[in-house]
Amino acid sequence: MTNTTTFTNPMLEQRADPWVYRHTDGYYYFSASVPAFDRIEIRRAETLEGLKAAEPVTAWAKRETGLMSANIWAPEIHFMNGKWYIYFAAAHTSETNDGLFDHRMYVLENDAANPLEGQWEEKGQIRTRWESFALDATTFEHKGTRYLVWAQKDPSIDGNSNLYISEMENPWTLRGEQIMIATPEYDWEIIGFKVNEGAAVLHRNGRLFISYSASATDHHYCIGLLTADEDANLLDPASWVKSPEPVFETCEVNGQYGPGHNSFTVSPDGSTDILIYHARNYKEIEGDPLYDPNRHARAQVIHWNEDGTPNFGVPVPDGQAVAEVK
Repeated sequence: MTNTTTFTNPMLEQRADPWVYRHTDGYYYFSASVPAFDRIEIRRAETLEGLKAAEPVTAWAKRETGLMSANIWAPEIHFMNGKWYIYFAAAHTSETNDGLFDHRMYVLENDAANPLEGQWEEKGQIRTRWESFALDATTFEHKGTRYLVWAQKDPSIDGNSNLYISEMENPWTLRGEQIMIATPEYDWEIIGFKVNEGAAVLHRNGRLFISYSASATDHHYCIGLLTADEDANLLDPASWVKSPEPVFETCEVNGQYGPGHNSFTVSPDGSTDILIYHARNYKEIEGDPLYDPNRHARAQVIHWNEDGTPNFGVPVPDGQAVAEVK
């Protein structure tokens, strides 16, 4: 008998930058930015639908002053070498300088079997080439080498952030060259702000795909895609080809605005790839869209084109069963 689960959007309300990781213990682990930007919550459930009712646990809370005391953004939970890690961005103030926040990237570690238990230890800042606005670190392993992909401001390049890749010495330390693989260049990447951020990695069909988000965080926010052959040198910028059009964007017909900052997960049997993302269900926003709390976490099944590339489709409407997941 086939077990099926349906999930309905939104998965979780007021949870932006959603990250979902399915572990070998049969649980989905969820982390995201909370509206107050003041802490890191994690939760788990055996199904995506179950995440709605799962009790959140505060893994870490911001400091009162100084470093890591403001704007805690986009935590991602990973499992590596028998330990759990959370990557996140934090600032020391909510003020901006020339339109940029002062975020840096940080790492937490927990050696408990269940990351909702145990102690999270601060491993410190991920040091990069520059002391500049940096965020949205994600990590993946390929052919025995661990890599970090992140967004950062190069002081010599106009715009908010580009995407970079580097090998890693350990889960909180970079090694060797730090290579830029994407910079905002198309019209749809530079609306409001020149932004490439929020990378997520998917390895399928002999290729590596890196999705990322572009433009300001209102209805212009959208997802782009980088593609590299799995045998290519991932540290060669020429290995990464950027799709000239967004692969996932606002769908007014379905009432979904500004989909972005996604992650990837799979169905319980591993056979179906699932896109996790946030979007709003309205277009008009009062004030800075960054502080509008109604970016809800959502999910939908990824389909695959005949040429082996992912087809994200369009954001589905709220309130209907998204798919049956075996």
